[in-house]
Amino acid sequence: MGNSNSVVILATGGTIAGTAADASQTVGYTAAQLGVDQLLAAVPDLAQVAGGDLLAEQVAQLDSKDMDSATWTTLAHRCMHWLAQDEVGALVITHGTDTLEETAWFLHLVLPPGKPVVLTCAMRPATALLADGPQNLRDAVTCAVDAQARGVLVVAAGQVHSARAVRKFHPYRVDAFTSDDKGVLGWVEEGRVRWQRPPEPVDAQRGAFAALLRRLPDPAAWPWVELVSSHAGCDGRAVDALLAQGVQGFVVAATGNGTLHRTLEPALQRALSAGVPVRVGTRCSEGQLVAAQDAPPADVPMQPRPVDLPPLKARILLQLELLAAQH
Repeated sequence: MGNSNSVVILATGGTIAGTAADASQTVGYTAAQLGVDQLLAAVPDLAQVAGGDLLAEQVAQLDSKDMDSATWTTLAHRCMHWLAQDEVGALVITHGTDTLEETAWFLHLVLPPGKPVVLTCAMRPATALLADGPQNLRDAVTCAVDAQARGVLVVAAGQVHSARAVRKFHPYRVDAFTSDDKGVLGWVEEGRVRWQRPPEPVDAQRGAFAALLRRLPDPAAWPWVELVSSHAGCDGRAVDALLAQGVQGFVVAATGNGTLHRTLEPALQRALSAGVPVRVGTRCSEGQLVAAQDAPPADVPMQPRPVDLPPLKARILLQLELLAAQH
């Protein structure tokens, strides 16, 4: 972090700030109840871990299942504000687990490369007998001040994930996140980060939309991009119905290596004919699409474009691409 010695904690709510009526209760709690000062108070040595000043700001207070474009816009602008301060060396964001991977990817795309931004979370509310939030917060700060940390990262259950690879794969366990076949970047152990591989120094998509961030429109004007799934018994009428309602983009969670149900494919062709872009990812939990040697280029007009991202993240990328084209 060089001469920058302040860490800023930005809180957005989530289970890490949740409470339940009973300490034994780890489901059925209410998320986003505690403020950021209470989260910090649960880790008495956090300023010592940070190695300098520790600042905090409550950016939002919501259950992350309800994350929206307005909150993303506010969070991104607050990140930009703090990252521009010379004395700030890193940011840590507390967040709910349900949409953490989406927020991490959004920030990866819109924040300029440089100082580390580390998201963390909890699977148990703050009132639980064995709450995981305090340790995750401590580990996140440990990672944020590590000399090799850079870009947008996620720290949970002692693991360090990249924004691109991270995915929530379990609804209940404390170790609910994975980086699939890409593998974690490293581990936080006894107050130190043991890197398996440091974050990539060059990533073509990191900060690709940083210039757009300064002129993001009212969140209500963000393009409507919808997810659809290819599955047994699929019906292309769902695509037609969305087109009739004014959808501006589709991302398909396709079967296998990007295959589409025979009733869905012509509906997507109708979308393309109407000028609505279509991106195709796989609904498989690991791996990415692999093109045949004689496959046409990915950007052939009037063809759904395959992407090497999970559909949830491909949707965010397409939204930003459409925003950039409009502004």
